[in-house]
Amino acid sequence: MKRRTFLTSAFVGTAALALGVSIYSPEFISANRSQDSQHRLLFSVLLPVFLDGALPDVENLRRAAENRTLDAIGQTIAILPEEGRVELEQLLDMLEQRLGLLILTGSVTPLMMRSPQELVSMLEYWRSSFLDLMVTAYQGLRELVIASYYSCPEHWSRLNYEKPTFLGQEV
Repeated sequence: MKRRTFLTSAFVGTAALALGVSIYSPEFISANRSQDSQHRLLFSVLLPVFLDGALPDVENLRRAAENRTLDAIGQTIAILPEEGRVELEQLLDMLEQRLGLLILTGSVTPLMMRSPQELVSMLEYWRSSFLDLMVTAYQGLRELVIASYYSCPEHWSRLNYEKPTFLGQEV
């Protein structure tokens, strides 16, 4: 066997194995996946990046705000139109798989293991990308997180917003 043939077959075999591992999801992974159907872990990593400066400084309040926002994200995803929800689910699934991460970010390192600075640079790259798909992915994630955060009335004070009143009564 020639050296070139050996290296080529080794490369193809490794790529096929990586693709198979990425696509294959046994039952126990599927069971855990249904429990995390709202991608809470992924969003818990992205929240501090998108909401930098908006989250409270006190740890207990910060944790409560993050949990409330994660619940609001799940509710927001549930009311999205079917087409938008399917596209968002595809993006989130890709971000949770190694092959998808490699395609979207150029690295197979899970987002949970990246530093906040690495996440910021990844999102900045998406925001200023020449590919409309990457820009759309960035804008969709950003709008989902920010809209879900500020949909909670306890966060309105940071915007100096008060609930409207009609003839002295809250609407």
